[in-house]
Amino acid sequence: MDETLPPTAGGDASLTPALRRLLFRANHRGTRENDLLIGGFVSARIGQFSDIEIAALEAILQLPDPLIGDFLTGRGPMPQGCDPVMLTAMREAALARSQAV
Repeated sequence: MDETLPPTAGGDASLTPALRRLLFRANHRGTRENDLLIGGFVSARIGQFSDIEIAALEAILQLPDPLIGDFLTGRGPMPQGCDPVMLTAMREAALARSQAV
């Protein structure tokens, strides 16, 4: 098993099918960097999100990978049209993860 990938709760019976789909999409972005950054953030918090936060995540996951990745790593500006609170929380988690490595 690859220790660097975040654990997923895809088989967790406590999650609704919609949350399992959200978790899968967060962990399978197309680039390994975003899989770790976005997937790790969502995996750690999937059971704690409110309905509003889930809607914010859904909107963020619609963005192109390079746009999200550039923002999360500090290489680009915050994407427009998405919840700045959720994006900021994601970026803080990504930066904390990079400092822990």
